[in-house]
Amino acid sequence: MLTDKKIILGVSGSIAAYKAADWVRELRRESAEVQVVMTGDATRFITPLTFAALSGNKVYKGMFDPEDAEQIPHINLAAEADLIVVAPATAQTIARLANGMADDLLSALVLANQSPVIICPAMNSNMYLNPATQANLDKLREYGYRIVEPGCGSMACNTEGPGRLADWSSAKEAIYAALTNQDLVGRKVLVTAGPTHEPLDPVRYLGNRSSGRMGFALAVTARRRGAEVTLVTGPSGIPDPPWMDVVRITTATEMADEVMNRAAGLDVIVKAAAVSDFRPADYSANKLKKAGSGLALNLTENRDILKTLGEMKEKKRFPLLVGFAAESHGFIEEGWRKLRDKNLDLLALNDITAEDAGFVVETNRITLLSRNGDEEKFPLLSKEKTADLIWNRVAALLAE
Repeated sequence: MLTDKKIILGVSGSIAAYKAADWVRELRRESAEVQVVMTGDATRFITPLTFAALSGNKVYKGMFDPEDAEQIPHINLAAEADLIVVAPATAQTIARLANGMADDLLSALVLANQSPVIICPAMNSNMYLNPATQANLDKLREYGYRIVEPGCGSMACNTEGPGRLADWSSAKEAIYAALTNQDLVGRKVLVTAGPTHEPLDPVRYLGNRSSGRMGFALAVTARRRGAEVTLVTGPSGIPDPPWMDVVRITTATEMADEVMNRAAGLDVIVKAAAVSDFRPADYSANKLKKAGSGLALNLTENRDILKTLGEMKEKKRFPLLVGFAAESHGFIEEGWRKLRDKNLDLLALNDITAEDAGFVVETNRITLLSRNGDEEKFPLLSKEKTADLIWNRVAALLAE
């Protein structure tokens, strides 16, 4: 997403400035062109030489550089930037920006800029919680600046609380969102992800190989596009994505309850979870022992969440429904049957016989079926890119 994007990283005078060096490396890994601008105080914590070596570009420090006096950096850098990220942003820098001051290069650059601006505060907890700082942050939000909330924990000044520079993962999502078309703003979206585990006894369960990656990718990309996202996920080792409501469940019954309780008022429901079709009819409170003649396992059918939603859709206005189906044969025919029987708007088909798509792996190759009869085959892509293509179709349906 960041290939050839021109990103200005503004570094101000905080001990967290050393973390910004890693951010430059991460941005370069994603093929962004990074230009670092430092305040005078920032150079006391980390040298410009470090950022120059990591970014491959000259580091700007002063408003008027005698070597490039004709360049007028606060104007020309702003004109070329796709995005400005201020990290770490100290209380002083935040106050400067909130009050429209232009008494150093970084503040003048932000004032002259017309691209998105992301502010990543980092400071002592008391300074961060001070009403003056909070008022300044509110003012920046009113101006349209994006604030990445700081983390909470142990500080360099031996205090505990909010004020730590945000993790790179949170900053990265803010950067992606700032550079993504906001075509889902105002939309409420629910995505299900992962497997469900149906307990047999205290140590065993029925489950499947789903990792949750496709569902998480759908939730993350929807959030980047401005949607208000709820992610209902079964057991998965993937960390909670930022800036969304994450509900973790275990069984199919729990997932059904969470989805049904939230269905009203949504604009889109995407059922990407691999929900167990069956559960053990009887749960054993004690571990089942081996039997010499074998073990007969009685199963009972779980509620079909997507079909239930489709039936509700017939009776009243209901969210746009997107389903996923993992098939091993009769691929397209079975897909069309499921789309009709479950009253879906879109159905994404996975061929589970493919080694490079479907469960566990990082890539996917789907065929997207639409209520209007369209059948579109996507090439092999990352799951995030696949998710973005699905959201393109969803956004078009919502616009209609």
